[in-house]
Formats: sequence, C-alpha cells, structure tokens
Amino acid sequence: MPPINLLVKPASGQCNLHCEYCFYCDLTQKREQASYGMMTEETLDNMMRRVFSFAEHDVTIAYQGGEPTLRGLDFFRLSVELQKKYNTRHLPVHNALQTNGTLLTREWAQFFRENRFLLGVSLDGTKETNDAFRLTKAGKSSYSAVQHGIELLESEGVDFNILTVVHARTARNIGKVYGAFRRRGLRYLQFIPCLDPLGETPGSHPYSLTPKAYGDFLCRLFDCWWQDIEKGEFVSIRQFDNYVQMLLGIPPESCGMSGVCSLQNVVEADGGVYPCDFYVTDRYYLGNVNDNSFEEIYQKREELRFIEESLVPDEECKTCEWRGLCGNGCKRYREPRREDGTFRRNLFCESYRQFFSYAYPRLRAAAMELSRRAPR
Repeated sequence: MPPINLLVKPASGQCNLHCEYCFYCDLTQKREQASYGMMTEETLDNMMRRVFSFAEHDVTIAYQGGEPTLRGLDFFRLSVELQKKYNTRHLPVHNALQTNGTLLTREWAQFFRENRFLLGVSLDGTKETNDAFRLTKAGKSSYSAVQHGIELLESEGVDFNILTVVHARTARNIGKVYGAFRRRGLRYLQFIPCLDPLGETPGSHPYSLTPKAYGDFLCRLFDCWWQDIEKGEFVSIRQFDNYVQMLLGIPPESCGMSGVCSLQNVVEADGGVYPCDFYVTDRYYLGNVNDNSFEEIYQKREELRFIEESLVPDEECKTCEWRGLCGNGCKRYREPRREDGTFRRNLFCESYRQFFSYAYPRLRAAAMELSRRAPR
C-alpha cells in the first residue's frame, strides 16, 4: 500500500477573504450543500482513528479550505494529540497547512514550529497583482496582513513556501512578481494556473488565463529562475524542480504532472471523503469517516474509476515529443468534457509546447549538472 494522503477542510469552504477566482468557492455552489460548517472534534477523532488503523506507511495530513485557521488553534492542538494517540505503530507523519496568512498570530507560528508543520502561504506577488483578485469581503486589500503573517512565520523559524495563482495580472507582470519575491528573500515558490469555473468554457472572466499568456509567463519565469542559477543563487520553483527530476528519471511529486490522477483523500468538514480537491462534488462522494472505513472508501473510488478515467490520452498526445514531460497534465485542465463524457486536450497544451521548445536545453543542462553533483 502506498503512503496515504489526507487533505482536510476543517472550516469547509468558509473564508475571511473573497478571491474572485477561488475554484473551491465555485465548487461549493455546485453541490446540494454548499458549506459543511466546522469539523467537530468527534469527526476529527474518527478520521484519525480510521486513518492510522488503515495506513501502513507515511501519513500526510494537509489542512486547506476555505481558510483552515478559522477553525481555531485548539482544533489543531487536538489533531496533533490524536495523531499521537492513534499512531501506535509509530508511522512517519507529515503535517501541512495552506493559509491566506491573514489570521496568523505568534501563537499560531510557535505551534507550527513546535509541531513541524510545513506551511503554504497564498500570495499573488506584488500589492498590485495580489489585490487585483484577493481582497477581503469588505473589498479591502489583503496584502499587508499576508506580509505580517509571513514575518511571524519567519521570526519563529517555520518552514513555508509561497503559493501564487497565475491569473491574467500575475502572468503579465511575472518579472515584477519574481523580483518582489527575491527582494523579500522568498526562495520556495509554487505557481498554479488559474481555473475558470467548472463546466464553463474558459476565458470569460477578468482573471482568466489564456494559453498564450500562460506560455509567455512560463518562459519569462524560467528566464528569471535561470539567471539566478547562473549566479549561484538557487530558488525552488516546484514546477521546474519537478521537470528536472523527471529528466533524471525520478517521478514527479506534484499531483497532475504525471498525466494521471494520484491517490488523494479530501475530507470535508462533515467527514465526507472525495478523490480530489478539484472534484469535491456530490457526484464524486466516496463515503464518510464517521461511517466508513478507508477500505470501503477506497473500494468506492475504484467503482467510480476516478483515477482510471484520467489515463485515457488525447490522440494528439500519443505522438507529441513532449508527452514524457507533460502527460496531458491534470484532468481538471481538460474540462469541460466533450458531449460523450471524454476529456479534451489540456487547455494549456500550446503553452507547454511553447515552454518546452524554449526551455528544454536548459532544463536538460540543469538535470545533467545535478546528476554530476550527486553522491556516487
């Protein structure tokens, strides 16, 4: 059995910000019950008891939302205590949390450091690019509050990375965004392409990211990254790190980069389990940790063939020279489906063709240099 991954939503889709492009906010409007409220201590206990009974190897528990810190610090203290209680076989446990950073306090930061949480902080670059679509519910800037949260994490020595959504504004200004991150000393970065609402034909919103804009973004970001490498200054950009790994024959760790869905367990606040954060809808309900074992949940996943349906390649992909690095990507970027229910080619296919044609020689050089330096 492979390691088990839980992505837990302690506050369901509730959030103190109103990000226009939020894919999860969109998903909540596409199911019978939009919000499942706050996760109870009973549900948390049942989830921990069942997962440690089922797991045989590493257990990764990542908390997301909405904004997970809305559930309060005591909930997370209890979570850690329950892990200790039920992990009787002393399996390796990894805790992570994705936050908008605006509600963090020193007490939160100390807790994360003491319990070795890895944090992801959402920040869309400069004040201008961040506040384009990431405002408070009152329509005010969130930028300063996020920066304060980052300062708290830094002062307490918490490991964290920055998660940036690539929308129309960040794509156009990636030079400024990257420069701002570097001046701020932020060296662990993730960039995720913006999603239009599920089922919509992409491109109709102010934040929408076109394939050409994304291709140009990737090329410009790569140039920034490469310039730092040439100066001996390493910056981790998750997507580029994975490409280098893949060229060395190492499978990507990032979900969606292998061209097939990975084994995920998204646990909503009521205990409901779903196979992917992009598909927390009634159609893909797998069971509930209050009522079902993980054996039953995994069996339901097989019946739905959620992973298997992501394996079907587009005909054009079969002969593409970049298939080994692209694999047609995450199936959410192949939506909306065709009338027969099959997935389309990745929305950003031309973006990746543009990028690989531009950057491949240098990616290959980076892989060869890394291989040369590896211990023998």
